[in-house]
Amino acid sequence: MIRLAYDILTDIVTGGAYANLALKKRLAGADAAAARSVTALVYETLERMRYADFLIGKYAKGRVHGSIRNVLRLSITRLLFMDVPDHAACSDGAELAKSIGKASLAGFVNGVLRSVARDRAAGSLPALPDEPAERLSVLYGMPRFMIREYLEDYGEAFTESLLSSRLHRLTVRAQYPFTAQELAAELEKLGVAFERGKYDENALILRGTADVTGLDLFKTGKMTVQSESAMLACRACKVRPGMTVLDACAAPGGKSAYLWSLMRGEGRIVSAELYPHRAELIKKTFARLGVTGAEVVTCDAAESDFGGGSFDAVLCDAPCSGLGGGSKPDAMLNRSGEDIAALAELQLRILLNAADRVKEGGCLVYSTCTVSRRENLENARAFLAKRPDFTAEDCSFLVPGRDPAAPDCRPFLQLFPNTDGADGFFIARFIKGKNRV
Repeated sequence: MIRLAYDILTDIVTGGAYANLALKKRLAGADAAAARSVTALVYETLERMRYADFLIGKYAKGRVHGSIRNVLRLSITRLLFMDVPDHAACSDGAELAKSIGKASLAGFVNGVLRSVARDRAAGSLPALPDEPAERLSVLYGMPRFMIREYLEDYGEAFTESLLSSRLHRLTVRAQYPFTAQELAAELEKLGVAFERGKYDENALILRGTADVTGLDLFKTGKMTVQSESAMLACRACKVRPGMTVLDACAAPGGKSAYLWSLMRGEGRIVSAELYPHRAELIKKTFARLGVTGAEVVTCDAAESDFGGGSFDAVLCDAPCSGLGGGSKPDAMLNRSGEDIAALAELQLRILLNAADRVKEGGCLVYSTCTVSRRENLENARAFLAKRPDFTAEDCSFLVPGRDPAAPDCRPFLQLFPNTDGADGFFIARFIKGKNRV
């Protein structure tokens, strides 16, 4: 198990693979129990990586080769955060070093791990940095520049609560004409435990299931995986049967498919994507989920006219940093302040271009899976300043009974994992003109 986790971690850290795709590729054919264990270890290690590196810097003298660093990252995570006995974590780490061709460093790995275990038992692990942003970065893995923004925007207590709230769970929903009630009944028959989503009646949050792609419910398109936050972005469009809808940044197609489901399969959807290979992913998603009457176009959402015409509703779920403080720990690995600035500029360009395709009285929904104000609140305000023909509509209708401790940015909506139990997500709804569709 630990060797498989090592290979997946290397794919992510060294190869730049997305965590979910690396896990899916390497775990193909693995039994459910092994898949759950490996997935948990990989995600926990990604979250704890900065703390592991902090300890490696304290206990290891000199340069630590990348492969051995990954061995130590996995082993320290197992030792400190996964209830693995000290002797097992240390011996497994040494054996892992041997298995990757680093037998000469097995003793070094064992020594570092035993020192960490000894000091943990004595309550004398190295003290964390005093500076708040540095301390929180080491503890929770978020880049320091982003934590400093959070501290300025939300204060230290809320920021730590946000960073400590990680959501390693799978949310699924039914695809029309299959219903949420029918899906719930089928999951109960299969013995799959779940709970209802907090805000969307179609969201079913699974307990302890790492992969559902092998279920007939998934293969036959009755069920798909989608976070409740992403579902709410679709809900913000308020689509109805017969409407015309544009999904400006659609890959891999899950939001378009939910919009089609909410429209009961009646109406027209145009799903746009910049890259041809990702446009193919949309087509595959549609084929599995039975989405018909939807057109997939390959184009640049920042410049294209999306084939011309106008739409009742336009969803602009823009490419973003992914720093939602939720279920994407790999998004934290290589982000920089320059990345955020470039993304925010691109997002605004896409939003302004997509606005040209909205009918008079129609709506434009802007969403991202991040908590960065530069990508969210500042872009929403900048859009309104540049497009006075649009007005912002209050999005609080999406989250009735919301925790009052959540920071309020009405008329927009910022979801947080610690207060909403959902991936960090921003949603803004704009109406063009006065006569609403």
